[in-house]
Amino acid sequence: MTENRSGEIEIRSLESKGEFAVLEYLDPENLERSDKKRKLVLRKEDGEVEEFFIIPTKQENKDLLITPKEKSRKYSFWDKDREEVVEL
Repeated sequence: MTENRSGEIEIRSLESKGEFAVLEYLDPENLERSDKKRKLVLRKEDGEVEEFFIIPTKQENKDLLITPKEKSRKYSFWDKDREEVVEL
């Protein structure tokens, strides 16, 4: 249980859990970051996948989560540390 900003008591209940990945967008020429937006990909324990774009706002420490119009069918990404494509 927790108290919200209005002072009312709320219960936080687990809706789902699983694995996640936060992806950034890189320029293919030099592998430097090309966009400030990022993507959050969540894979639930039942295998269902949810995606959100993380869009920075002008206000410090505040971002917007936006659901994409279309879901990706393939969840692979470039792992800079391993220097290879990795599947989620």
